[in-house]
Amino acid sequence: MQKRELGIHGFRVSEVGLGCWQLGADWGEGLSQEAGFEILNEAVKSGITFFDTADVYGNGKSETLIGEFLKTTQTPIRVATKFGRADNAYPNKYTKAILRQSVEASIARLGVESLDLLQLHCIPIQYLKDGDVFDWLRELKAEGLIKHFGTSVETVEEGLICLKQEGLLSLQVIFNIFRQKLVTDLLPQAQVKGVGIIVRLPLASGLLSGKFTKDTVFPENDHRNYNKNGEAFNVGETFAGLPFQKGIEFVETIKKDILPSHLSMVQLALRWLLDHEAVSTIIPGASSPKHVISNAEASTLEALSQEVQEALIDLYKTQIHQEIRGGY
Repeated sequence: MQKRELGIHGFRVSEVGLGCWQLGADWGEGLSQEAGFEILNEAVKSGITFFDTADVYGNGKSETLIGEFLKTTQTPIRVATKFGRADNAYPNKYTKAILRQSVEASIARLGVESLDLLQLHCIPIQYLKDGDVFDWLRELKAEGLIKHFGTSVETVEEGLICLKQEGLLSLQVIFNIFRQKLVTDLLPQAQVKGVGIIVRLPLASGLLSGKFTKDTVFPENDHRNYNKNGEAFNVGETFAGLPFQKGIEFVETIKKDILPSHLSMVQLALRWLLDHEAVSTIIPGASSPKHVISNAEASTLEALSQEVQEALIDLYKTQIHQEIRGGY
């Protein structure tokens, strides 16, 4: 597993991390603690040293499970968590007191003295523009409750607003083969500022795994069912904002016309991201140890050829971009 720097004033992370939403078991089929530990153990064995979670994942269950796991391993793990989407704050109850309470609760669940990285969790843009919340974060950092802070954003506009803030370590963004605008509109600006990039939805909610068909049906409580058109939250968080059927068509085109014979769709999608110098780490989720192993392998692959890169850019510009819905 290769390592990269998360921001110029941050810390080293495995270039493939682990997204831990599924550990909260509040959507899809859910995971037991035993299954969660199997995933986390495999992640460590595969060289993954960066976990990304949030206070709202399973109402604290994901953080709690990670905290229990940290007691069992000697491997240094960096854990990033988030604040801002729980009912105590979202959508319009952001205060310094609520932020502090949430941070202290996350510290307790994770069993640490200070959070490695606290990220604002896709909070409404008016609070990013106002900027008071960043002053509160700087205060918490000065007190030692958090070591670093960053933001998880949904649009380029939000990312550019956050880049103006002193002390920002990282941006977490939706970035994948289906959403390439960030290559020119945000990543270079982050590099200039020395801000690390954490990539979520690298496989576009599993679309880019190549395992789904047009007949695939998701459980009722799976966001790929109940949020497929943005019914519950930003549509970009599900299938990268593409209509599911369209996404399947694009995957089939990639398989037929672009995918190198020696790569799987997962390998292509994750390697494409790692070929961008601005990316610090990618955080695919995993519902089993074998998914962890598959994801981690992307770090060992050679860079994609220029021919493949150009073909993916052309597909995005000519067919995919116009189908994306929601803020971008």
